[in-house]
Amino acid sequence: MSTCKTQNTIWIDLDNSPHVPFFVPIIEELRRKGHRVVLTIRDTFQVRGLADQYQLSYESVGKHYGANKLLKVIGTIWRSLQLASVILKEKPDLSLSHGSRSLLLLSSVLHIPTILLFDYEHAQRLPFITPTLGIAPEVIDASRLTRQFKQGLRKYNGLKEDVYVASFKPSSSILQQLNLKEDEIIATIRPPATEAHYHNPESEKLFGEAVNFLGSCPNIRMVILPRNEKTQKEFIRRTWPGWCQDGKILIPDRVINGLDLIWHSDLVISGGGTMNREAAALGVPVYSIFRGQLGAVDRYLADHGRLTLIETPTDVRARIQPAKRRREMELTGKWQALEQIMSAIEEVFDRLPLKSERRVI
Repeated sequence: MSTCKTQNTIWIDLDNSPHVPFFVPIIEELRRKGHRVVLTIRDTFQVRGLADQYQLSYESVGKHYGANKLLKVIGTIWRSLQLASVILKEKPDLSLSHGSRSLLLLSSVLHIPTILLFDYEHAQRLPFITPTLGIAPEVIDASRLTRQFKQGLRKYNGLKEDVYVASFKPSSSILQQLNLKEDEIIATIRPPATEAHYHNPESEKLFGEAVNFLGSCPNIRMVILPRNEKTQKEFIRRTWPGWCQDGKILIPDRVINGLDLIWHSDLVISGGGTMNREAAALGVPVYSIFRGQLGAVDRYLADHGRLTLIETPTDVRARIQPAKRRREMELTGKWQALEQIMSAIEEVFDRLPLKSERRVI
């Protein structure tokens, strides 16, 4: 690992809620090594609430522009322009994100070296933009991806969720917050990301089937975490009003500690990748209702029995097993992922020209 003592300024953009817990230990490591971190967030989903929960200091810039593809493109460009006023002032030496398109676009225009972390190889990339370095889990095939980065692709062991799950310490306070009881079967459910470019409507059908199935089972409480207030939350309350009223379905009214909730759950059902992989990292039975193009990480977890794929309505009742589980957690050795990511970041630092030779933004 680099022994360079140069203080660099690193810009990190958090544009989706899973990025917040992921980057917290990375930010801490960067600061411990003497680097300065400039943090921006996109005020969408639970990003701001999570950033506040982790007591992060940030600049909030931009919002989400919905599922329409044209509006997504316009929104990315507009947010890049909004970010420019912040970034031109801060003059970062390097930018870092887990797929922020606005960061990638602005970094390209301003000639800021950028590192792209990712764990889903089928995500749409911005054309004509080549990040400096890519960092991904080792299970992703690098053969066709290496050429997409100026300095190639680096790998790390395990899952991106291992980076922050490694330091997780469970707290039972989540049970009191949500009025849950230890003897109840607790199912945490995350609806599919209907506004994502990879969304498949089949996921919504599986979500409805799963809620109906679990709702018919005795002694089960469902904690459903909608992705937005206006559509998913209203849909859930409108579709299952009785269960929402009698507490069979719980919808938290504020941002909660997701890892605590998963740890105290007996099963997890999710239409998105992050919560599935968090559950897998914690050893909680997890069922994926994601029906987009399956990535290498989820395929690896399914092949090793750490994730169950729900692909048809019939699978819901045939494969999902609502039952109490034994809570055992072994997280030894999981810090390797963070160490490998930091080593790759330091590698880019070592290749940066001297500050006196760098192009002024």
